[in-house]
Amino acid sequence: MPLPAHHLELLSPARDADIGIEAVNHGADAVYIGGPSFGARASADNPVSEIERLVHHAHRFHARVFVTLNTILRDDELEPARRLVHQLWNAGVDALIIQDMGLLELDLPPIELHASTQCDIRTPEKARFLQDVGLSQLVLARELTLQQIAAVRAATDPARSAIEFFIHGALCVAYSGQCYISEAHTGRSANRGDCSQACRLPYQVLDAKGRFVAHDKHVLSMKDNNQSANLGALIDAGVRSFKIEGRYKDMGYVKNITAHYRRLLDEVLEARPDLARASDGRCRYSFTPDPNQNFNRAFTDYFVNGRQDDIGAFDTPKNAGQPIGWVTCATADFFEFEADDPALTLHNGDGLCYFDQQQELVGAQINRAEPTGTPGHWRAWPKDPMSSLRDLRRGTRIHRNRDMAWVRALEKKSAERRIGVWMRLSESPSGLALQLTDEAGHEGRATLDIAHQSPREGARAAEVLHEQLARLGDTIFEPLDITIDLPRAWFVPASQLNRLRREAVAALEAARDATRERGQRAPAVEPPVPYPEDTLSYLANVYNHKARDFYARHGVKLIAAAFESHEEDGEVSLMITKHCVRYSLSLCPKQAKGVTGVQGTVRAEPLTLQQGTERLTLRFDCKPCEMHVVGRLKRSVRAAAREVPMQFYRTRPAR
Repeated sequence: MPLPAHHLELLSPARDADIGIEAVNHGADAVYIGGPSFGARASADNPVSEIERLVHHAHRFHARVFVTLNTILRDDELEPARRLVHQLWNAGVDALIIQDMGLLELDLPPIELHASTQCDIRTPEKARFLQDVGLSQLVLARELTLQQIAAVRAATDPARSAIEFFIHGALCVAYSGQCYISEAHTGRSANRGDCSQACRLPYQVLDAKGRFVAHDKHVLSMKDNNQSANLGALIDAGVRSFKIEGRYKDMGYVKNITAHYRRLLDEVLEARPDLARASDGRCRYSFTPDPNQNFNRAFTDYFVNGRQDDIGAFDTPKNAGQPIGWVTCATADFFEFEADDPALTLHNGDGLCYFDQQQELVGAQINRAEPTGTPGHWRAWPKDPMSSLRDLRRGTRIHRNRDMAWVRALEKKSAERRIGVWMRLSESPSGLALQLTDEAGHEGRATLDIAHQSPREGARAAEVLHEQLARLGDTIFEPLDITIDLPRAWFVPASQLNRLRREAVAALEAARDATRERGQRAPAVEPPVPYPEDTLSYLANVYNHKARDFYARHGVKLIAAAFESHEEDGEVSLMITKHCVRYSLSLCPKQAKGVTGVQGTVRAEPLTLQQGTERLTLRFDCKPCEMHVVGRLKRSVRAAAREVPMQFYRTRPAR
């Protein structure tokens, strides 16, 4: 059962159950989290018991919990994966996020299935196929434009599949599922959750004649995704689930970014009565959400509005923070700076940084900071010796990338999520009855067998009852209105009125739980629909025989083994990207069109990336405007893999 077409879902990440619970408390309509294995994040696993704890909390607000089971699987992992899916179903998990189509060939419980970003959904044809084989939610490639997203929505059925899109967080430079550099160079597979992040390294870029085009630049490192300004346009294009990246991120990040987008989506909902939230309850925060406060590499909206000039974080993959001032002097023990904002406050432990003369980011954590006495001027004693802070001198631009006051604020309770209820106290044949009705129309009722007693102060009787009933502080509810519908004044002992309120709240929670609909796996179209292509290369990531059987059943004639099977002998595309190094360095033939004296002189010739002894070739496919990073599997990786007995899909005997 897909997300209803008029619902907007804010989907937040969770490294563990505690972070997931806070994501819900800060406004998430759904949370995605890794299970105990096969979750595509090597160090973000969680036991089923912890996931069940998160499920219980989320379901109180009718929020959902999705578990990532999105690695490609070996044959010997299929049965453990199948057993895990049954455990997750029994724990109440709402959906699985998967990449490996071999799972669809197993005996699974009727759990809802979602397509992982690793499925690399870039075309309407592939999206329609995945919908037709029973996947209810499709996360599209981050590289798509608004027009391409709309085309996917037009080719699919909103009643059968929801469109999901990443709106915030780190960007992989490659199309998801299409990066093999880590496996080729280290034997650590990105498609199995163990990426070595070669894209964040500095490279030399050389042209065909060996001349330097760029020196020690992180030319494969992207800025961070931020779609804050595009939510309305994404909704109009058909997106209904808005996904925040970050299953490795800390509690403060998840709290802050969830709250940020919760506020933005609520503003949309206020203006769009045709749309609705996907879960219940409203949030109040003790802080003002600000994406700039968390680790980021500066922001881009990537390709949503077409190709942009400045999407790369080429100088550093680290967090440079926000510029806050200029150094006015540097001594042997401290430095002073003038803040851009005279109201700025510095705190002991703040993280400051700056770029040295080589444009390398240098950190300077503050041990102690004091105002100098001149408004806006600060003196800072760094934790490390001043002699180690190279090129820190008068005129240096100083940044702050960690505000300890902000960090400490988010270490405390920082949000409260409540569901509004109407409360009505009335007489019953045996005493009193309390009825609660929440914003979604669920009702809970409790009665109290008690004889009528007149209060000493009749004038305040209703006010006293009102005050007692309003005490919902330890529940997930808050009163919208309290009606005391009694024909005569009553005195009710506080202990008994508290019991009546608790029982009514329990009845309402039970009613809410009874009406919560659990998604089911969508039926596949019969007879099996054909896959859009009849030949699959290693790029399809077929790593087990069940995945091979799946594609064969859907009409594919030739099925190559996954790159991890080590059957690719020569140079192949280890990464396919929409990002183009030539374009970013103003060396694209299309950029030269119409430029007198330049047009016709710039060609899309290959470039070379060099990092230490590693060399990769960049080839440019100008028709689809894509870049291929070309290399080969290292012999040492192939040899190491032979020493570990594993069972996986091959098209030929092992050598």
